[in-house]
Amino acid sequence: MSSLLTRVKSKMSIFAHRKARGMLDGEYGSVFKGRRSLDFDDLRAYIPGDEVRDIDWKASARHGSPLIKRYVAVRRQTVLLVTDTGRNMAAASLGGEEKKDIAVMALGVVGYLAHRHGDAVGLVCGDGTTSRSVPAKAGEAHLERLLREVNDRTGLGSPASGIGEQLSFVASNFSQRMLLFVVADELVPDAGMERLLRRLRAQHEVLWLTVRDAQLAGPQSAGARHGDRYDVADSSFLPGSLAALEAVMRAYAAAQEQRDAAREAVLRRLGIAHVHAGSSHDVMSAVFTLLERHRRGK
Repeated sequence: MSSLLTRVKSKMSIFAHRKARGMLDGEYGSVFKGRRSLDFDDLRAYIPGDEVRDIDWKASARHGSPLIKRYVAVRRQTVLLVTDTGRNMAAASLGGEEKKDIAVMALGVVGYLAHRHGDAVGLVCGDGTTSRSVPAKAGEAHLERLLREVNDRTGLGSPASGIGEQLSFVASNFSQRMLLFVVADELVPDAGMERLLRRLRAQHEVLWLTVRDAQLAGPQSAGARHGDRYDVADSSFLPGSLAALEAVMRAYAAAQEQRDAAREAVLRRLGIAHVHAGSSHDVMSAVFTLLERHRRGK
């Protein structure tokens, strides 16, 4: 059985060659707010959008350009991975992979960043009817177990998805301040979920990654079989001949745009940083952007 964490580390290694060394770790280290819990680590070049208060003016004067102080956590934090393992996540993604593969990659990246910073990582996963929790611990073996849990519990035979069940479980069972990293499909939070997220946001740091669905309308939708489309969420069926009609494609695109706008509006109101990923290749840049947006409060 191949290691899921090894795949994650390989993807991170490739990404590291494309970004300045330490930038991803620096973005992760900025998530937990409060300088009293951080110790100075090193310096890096100033990037537009960085906090002015983090500039080391003496070192900048010697160097000839602005340098930012980087810090590391001096006490262990807790990261809680929250994800959907219902049947929606076994469907095809925008890039053609199963959505659970993208979820595992995203959870693995954030979990491994936490591991490198000495933080404990836990998991809450499940479907629309039940949730399962794995207590937070440190170590690569533990992280591999969490990723395997998500991978093995997600299938077309699973109950319907419902990330609200997992969020309610977190709200009822976790009082310690943590970083919640939520991975879900293209849901639109209703009024009840918005209230729940507001409660969670008041107590925790919350980051959200949406896994992009396959396009059900269009001539070459990812995941389509023999040209026909099948929605695992509600068992609806769309013949390929209809999916390729111009009117159907326009209506589908308009509906998707409305869903995206509604989701983004809710998360923006709550101050929750949010990104999308349509394939596992998108995950590294998406996580980097997510951490950066959270640091900047966007």
